[in-house]
Amino acid sequence: MAKIGILGGTFDPIHNGHLALGKQAYEQFGLDEIWFMLSGHPPQGKEREDMVKLAIASVPYFVYSDFELKREGNTYTAQTLTLLREAYPQHEFYFIIGADSLYEIEQWYHPELVMKQAVLLAAARTYEKDHRDFEKQINYLQEKYGARIGMIQFKEMDISSRQIRKAV
Repeated sequence: MAKIGILGGTFDPIHNGHLALGKQAYEQFGLDEIWFMLSGHPPQGKEREDMVKLAIASVPYFVYSDFELKREGNTYTAQTLTLLREAYPQHEFYFIIGADSLYEIEQWYHPELVMKQAVLLAAARTYEKDHRDFEKQINYLQEKYGARIGMIQFKEMDISSRQIRKAV
């Protein structure tokens, strides 16, 4: 059984923060691979796909996945994880997210399925809204949903896709 980390997103654009997060999750949790999964919705251009492939090419345990791109219509994490588990029953999946997603996960499409089908690996980072302490949020989700959540020990980087787009 391989332990597969899923790092998904629009990667608009992919940057060193994404790569460092994938590397830290790989090392800290003893994962076998990190699959960079470009979001299927909104539709991504070939340039973004090529950018992700180029960015991860030098790291042997980073793998480009077009799993979501092959799906039509809206894609939801709960559905993607269900399909991944059907396609790869021999793997255990670890879904890598930031603090923002950990606080917002209850608003996702079927969050209980997301937390049932994958171990969440959450990277703490500064979050603008008033929320409970990060560790308290983890405990809350574990108690309410039986979620398996690991905290990625990740030094926050002063970079984001939004900042890069703004600078361009």
